[in-house]
Amino acid sequence: MRTLILVDIQNDFLPGGALAVPRGNEVVPVANRLQPGFKLVVATQDWHPAGHGSFASTHPGRKPGELAELAGLPQVLWPDHCVQGSAGAAFAPGLEMNRVETIFRKGTDPRIDSYSGFFDNEHKKATGLAEWLRERWITRVYVMGLATDHCVKATVLDARQLGFDTWVIEDGCRAVELAPGDGERAFAAMRTAGATLVESGSIGP
Repeated sequence: MRTLILVDIQNDFLPGGALAVPRGNEVVPVANRLQPGFKLVVATQDWHPAGHGSFASTHPGRKPGELAELAGLPQVLWPDHCVQGSAGAAFAPGLEMNRVETIFRKGTDPRIDSYSGFFDNEHKKATGLAEWLRERWITRVYVMGLATDHCVKATVLDARQLGFDTWVIEDGCRAVELAPGDGERAFAAMRTAGATLVESGSIGP
């Protein structure tokens, strides 16, 4: 059994959004094309309370892109984004959602960020995604979405650590690239962790 995991395909990560991922909109048609080939599709959703600790606005004098500390961990400071109930937190308007079985929200604790669809960044709280997959005897997951070098990477690395056969849809991901090459380095880390990288055209029903 296999599942398609759509990571954070939300307005704030699309061009024009608060934390725009370059060409992030290009993952939407890939997601729509693949969904009919999967019996089970789930999505993750960044869902921050206002004033989240990862926002540069909550750190006086600091700017987005700077490094700080949150919950004892290094933390990139971001613009305010994906605030609960906001238009920016909504899924991309062109993304087909009728096949999405369940949405797993993350980043809801203001004291800790949560890139992965499975855990917060300290691995103290789970979203329930792993249990949901195991209850349905899912052994293989296909992961795509935004952004390659942060939430996709964290989701893939956790999936591998949890023992899932993990496939990454390369053309279904786009990177933030705070530093040039971050996207490729993220793909390399996923390969090293045992994930398989594929193009969407090679995935059959």
